Amino acid sequence: MASITLRVFTKNISSHVKIRFEQVRCGHYLRGKPPTIALTLQQRLKLLEKSKLPKVNIGFSVPKICKEKKEAMMAEQKRKRANTNFETQIRSGKIPLNLEEVKKFWLEISSSYDIHKIATHYGIFQDLFGDAFFLPVVPLEISYNIDDDTLIKVYRGNVIKPAEASEMPYVEYKAEDDTLWTLVMCTPDGNLENSNNEYCHWFLGNIPGNKLELGEQIIDYMKPFPVRGVGYYRYIFTLYKQNQRLDYVEYKKDQPCLTLKERNWNTLEFYRKYQDYLTPAGLAFFQSDWDPTVKEFFHSVLNTKEPIFQYDFPKLYVKPQTWFPIKEPFNLYLDRYRDPKDIMKEYLLRRLRNTHPFKEPEPPLKYPNAVKFDKYLPSWLKVQIRKERLQWGRVNDL
Repeated sequence: MASITLRVFTKNISSHVKIRFEQVRCGHYLRGKPPTIALTLQQRLKLLEKSKLPKVNIGFSVPKICKEKKEAMMAEQKRKRANTNFETQIRSGKIPLNLEEVKKFWLEISSSYDIHKIATHYGIFQDLFGDAFFLPVVPLEISYNIDDDTLIKVYRGNVIKPAEASEMPYVEYKAEDDTLWTLVMCTPDGNLENSNNEYCHWFLGNIPGNKLELGEQIIDYMKPFPVRGVGYYRYIFTLYKQNQRLDYVEYKKDQPCLTLKERNWNTLEFYRKYQDYLTPAGLAFFQSDWDPTVKEFFHSVLNTKEPIFQYDFPKLYVKPQTWFPIKEPFNLYLDRYRDPKDIMKEYLLRRLRNTHPFKEPEPPLKYPNAVKFDKYLPSWLKVQIRKERLQWGRVNDL
C-alpha cells in the first residue's frame, strides 16, 4: 500500500527549507474477518434473500374503525396539538384525566399494533413462530396474587421475580360462551437439554369462553426457574382460538409434572400440527431472573442440583520468588506469596484494635492528604497510610 507523505529535510541549514514529496510504502492492515472465516459473496446474497422473505400473518385481522369515529379522533388530536399548554395542564390537574377511558381508547385504537411492535423488539415471534407473526386482537389481563392486597400484573416485558410468580396466575379476557380457547405459557430461553426447544410451564385446552376453571388442564402450572448466571428469561402467554374441540391427549402429562424432559415444547411444531383448528389471538409476556427461591425449587421440588453458569477465571500467575526483588514495594511483593485469609485477618485485627464497642467511631479526616506524618516513615508505609485514609485498596474488602 503506497501513499504520498510529506518529508522535510533540514540537513543543510539555510534560509530556505527544502520540502520534498515522496511515495512511501506502508504496511498492510487486515480489515474485517480473515478470508478463512468471512462469508463468501454467494453466502451473503443468500442471507440477504432470506432476510427479505415476507412475514406471514397467522392471526386475525384488526377490526377497522368507522369513518365517523376516525374523523372525530383526528379533529380531537388537532385541537389538542393546537393547545401548546395541554401537557402542562394535564400534569397540573387543571384538565381532568380519566385513566380508564385512556386505556379503553388505547385498547380500541392501537393496542394490537403496539403489542406487536414490542413483541417484535423482544424477538417473541421470531423465537416462537419463525417467519410468522400475529396481531393480538384479544387483550389479556394476567396477574399474580402475592397476598390479599397485592397483585402483580403481566404487561409486555415487565420484570416479575420467580418468588412473585410461584402460584398460578389469574387470567381474564373477553370471549363469548360458545367459543373454545387454548392458553399456553412457555419460555424459549434456558432449555437445559436442547437449546432449540422451549419449556411449557402451563397448558390449558378447550376453555369454554373465558372460564379457565372449566378448561382441560393438559400440563399443570410450574413457576419460572431462570438459572443463575444467564440473565433474564422471557415467559410468554399465548391465547389461541379454537374452531372445534381438540384432543390434546398426546400432550397430557401426569400431574404434578416435575420432570423437565417431559415439559419440552416447540411452539412452531405445535402450531403447524393444529394450524387448521387454532388461530393465535392474544399475547402477554414478562421477564424474570434468578432469585434465592430458584435454588430451593431445584433442590426441594425438582430434586436435582441447581445449574449455575459462571466463568471459571484462570488462577492468577505468580512468578517465582527472588532473593532481591528490584523496584518492587516489598510489602506488596511479600503479600503475593501469603495466604489471602492471613492478610484479611491482619486487616480485621487492625480495624478491631481501633474500634470501641461503646464509643462512636472517629470521624474521617476532612483533608486526608493535607495531614502530615508525625515522624519519619519509609515511603512504602506512607503510601499504605494514605490509601487507608482515602479508603483505597484492600481495606474496602472489610
